[in-house]
Amino acid sequence: MDYFDKQYHPPGTPPGTLPQDEFIVAAEVHSRLICYDDDRFEKSEGIRLDEIEPGSHDPHQVRWLAIHGAVSGTLLRELGERFQLHPLTVEDMFNQGQRPKVELFPGYLFVILRQPLIMDGAITIGQVSLLLKENLLISVVSGETDPFGPVHERLEHAIGKIRQRGADHLLYCLIDALIDLGFPLLEWFSERIERLEEEVIHLPSQQTLRELHALRRELLLLRQTLWPQREVVGRLLHEQEEWFQSETQRFMRDCHDHIIQIMELLETYREMTSGLLELYLSSSNYRLSEVMKVLTIIATLFIPLTFIVGVYGMNFSVGEGPWSMPELRWRYGYPVLWLVMLAITGGMLLYFKRKRWF
Repeated sequence: MDYFDKQYHPPGTPPGTLPQDEFIVAAEVHSRLICYDDDRFEKSEGIRLDEIEPGSHDPHQVRWLAIHGAVSGTLLRELGERFQLHPLTVEDMFNQGQRPKVELFPGYLFVILRQPLIMDGAITIGQVSLLLKENLLISVVSGETDPFGPVHERLEHAIGKIRQRGADHLLYCLIDALIDLGFPLLEWFSERIERLEEEVIHLPSQQTLRELHALRRELLLLRQTLWPQREVVGRLLHEQEEWFQSETQRFMRDCHDHIIQIMELLETYREMTSGLLELYLSSSNYRLSEVMKVLTIIATLFIPLTFIVGVYGMNFSVGEGPWSMPELRWRYGYPVLWLVMLAITGGMLLYFKRKRWF
């Protein structure tokens, strides 16, 4: 996950500016138009924007224009002209890394959310733009991954009552699908935290420390990304009531509960990761103190022994005077000296044991 993932124009660029040159060639753009009501379901793949009427002839029919892929500035400019979108809306759709938000423009409601995914063992954050205009819903998803596959399946196979409700309920379904992506992501974090906890307790290493720092960074950036989505759902629930029917508002409250659960779990995982880092440092200090204690005990045991062998290593001859070493002439002096040193060592170990120093 990058620290800075926002695209922006050079300072001083007029608002609503889109690039003139096309550099995006890495992925194909997929477009799909779905029209449905209680009894009918029609799907058109690869439809062009000039084939879509801005207004619907059937007030009971809901239309969903889904676009995902490497969306170019030309396509978004054409989209804005076709459906009379504000230039700032088109600019926000193009520039990735926008903060999640909800804005009300004349004739339509505009919502930006973030899409967290796990790709090749790493987290990627995509941008999703949702636009509700009468019975038309437009979704623009950056990247090749389409997060709305389950919603499409429910529409195509008439699962539940999604066809019996309007475009506002479809907007809720898409928002709910994006928010629910956080649960498998949190499960992935939970497994990583459990594994790192076992390593910290039993066999911590420098690799463990590096993974802990990476995990803390990912959780912090993920919180920074997902926290504004809680505000978006709250604003849709309390400030944009005219765009939602009463039944849809009940579902939005459930969606709000989901995002609160995700943020609470995310905060819990951040605290657990910080606790693991402190546990790692405490464990490292404890292991270091244990090593130093053993080395200190060994050094202490050898202090009196070193003194004894140092004294008797001077080898003063007994014939030189009355203060010379008489033990040098003893028949059993050498084994007696060993017994004395072993007795001193054993006595010190017993003393250390009674003091509970080891």
